[in-house]
Amino acid sequence: MRKPASHLTTSDLKTEAREYRAAQLDAGRPISHAQSLEMVARFHGFRDWNTAAGVLPVTRGPAFAVSQRIEGTFLKQKFTGTIIGVAALGAGDMFKLTIQFDEPVDVVTFDSFSAFRHRVDATVTRNGISPSRTSDGEPHMVIANPQ
Repeated sequence: MRKPASHLTTSDLKTEAREYRAAQLDAGRPISHAQSLEMVARFHGFRDWNTAAGVLPVTRGPAFAVSQRIEGTFLKQKFTGTIIGVAALGAGDMFKLTIQFDEPVDVVTFDSFSAFRHRVDATVTRNGISPSRTSDGEPHMVIANPQ
């Protein structure tokens, strides 16, 4: 499914161009990288690659910001808090967040033991879900409505 042009970045188009070029090679029709960029740009309604590159941003804006209020779950425990640190990782689709919880979160599920966290560092995707999982497959952190 095509993304609306308002949600595209040049990084998105470059990724599509690499995938298109690989598909053409697999089909026995090798093309150059420049040809794949031109084809993908036209597919999205641009006259050519230079037009697309001149109009589209290189990457999306930040998904998270310092002092942003968030809520969600951390190790299956509900929380509300404030982001006090943000670092983009890689191409900007992963973020390392430092979160100060409003109320400490007990990260231990045993009745006879507790370990409260006031502040945590978590790596999350742009949509607010941690790629790290608990032993039962649940994400370490899920941020509700990150944007």
